[in-house]
Amino acid sequence: MHNKQYTNMFRNPEWVSNHIFQNLHFYYPRCINQRMGGYYHCFLDDGTICNYQTQHLVGTSRFIYVFSIGATLSGAPWCVHAAEQGLAKLQNDYLDREKGGYFWKLKDNEVSVKKKYAYGHAFVLLGASKAYQAGIQWAIDLIDNTYNILEQHFWEEDHGLYVDEISSDWSAVSPYRGQNANMHICEAMIAAYEATYNLKYLEKAYTVAYAVTVKLASQSGGQIWEHYDSNWNIDWNYIETNEDMKQFRPLGFIPGHSIEWSKLLIMLERYQSEPWMIQRALELYNIALKNSWDAKYGGIFYSFSTEGDVLDSNKYYWVIAEAIGASAVIGTRLKDETYLLNYDVIFRYAWTYFIDKIYGGWYQKLNRKNQKLSNVKSPITKTDYHPVANCFETIRSFTK
Repeated sequence: MHNKQYTNMFRNPEWVSNHIFQNLHFYYPRCINQRMGGYYHCFLDDGTICNYQTQHLVGTSRFIYVFSIGATLSGAPWCVHAAEQGLAKLQNDYLDREKGGYFWKLKDNEVSVKKKYAYGHAFVLLGASKAYQAGIQWAIDLIDNTYNILEQHFWEEDHGLYVDEISSDWSAVSPYRGQNANMHICEAMIAAYEATYNLKYLEKAYTVAYAVTVKLASQSGGQIWEHYDSNWNIDWNYIETNEDMKQFRPLGFIPGHSIEWSKLLIMLERYQSEPWMIQRALELYNIALKNSWDAKYGGIFYSFSTEGDVLDSNKYYWVIAEAIGASAVIGTRLKDETYLLNYDVIFRYAWTYFIDKIYGGWYQKLNRKNQKLSNVKSPITKTDYHPVANCFETIRSFTK
């Protein structure tokens, strides 16, 4: 296939929509957990379930999101049913009916991690917002409830940001602060605004975006650093020791998060346009891609030290997906073929190495030479939310 044929394929909204459904069909119906409600969360390359016990707040909410996107694109009853399966699970088993908020993790339908995390509540809000937008009317209650939980327990007015981790009874707030949860809260607030048109969500998305990409980034030379102390001063030495939390609190500079923020800033700019948004989006995107693109093997290095050395040269599915979405969103907003050519190149890389054209879905992680590192295609929280989300934004960008 020639480059022009790839371009015509990747920039065709119908093709991108079909790719979304190829991802959904990898999971559905095998992900539907008739025994415990909600979903199964772990799958091998061929779709074999690899964990029957564990259910996760993030994975559940991301499944709600992806099936809601399917319902939005097609109106298919099976997508609506699959999304409602997760919404019911949230209310029946994750919701803390005594203290409020949502538990982090279940095992055999019993709460196994009781702490309340901003990151998890961000995805509940995101999933519920997309479900409501897809026509599931009762999801509005989850939007309202989750927003109120975030405001009552996690919000720090003085900083314009959310704390990260609180005990199950809300009595003990961890001193750790992180940008990652705030990034996804920003994403969720944009989604809540798009679903409800309530300006309070847009205002919150704006506040968080400015706090992270301008205020916090001023402490790290304009780049996005992950970890902060309780006063939102950079913690250069933070190393997460909990294996379950390392993916949410990664080590070093993560170019994928700079790229993800560039996309969110342009999405926010659709509704509240200020010059700093495009300026910061381009700075974050251009620096991240320039420094992290692997000129030899293709793909994007995962992480860098404070000195600029590569810490993790593996290629992660979500980083590539975010680069696809950001390139499409920026390129169409600016009508700049440079970014659209980046989109073509990155999507072709994903098509060549990450996308399973036999069973569907994306491989989770490759080594530097683009070789698979595991036969677990979809660990507990993956659900291919990142590819689906960015393909959806790509469709929106190319159909304006």
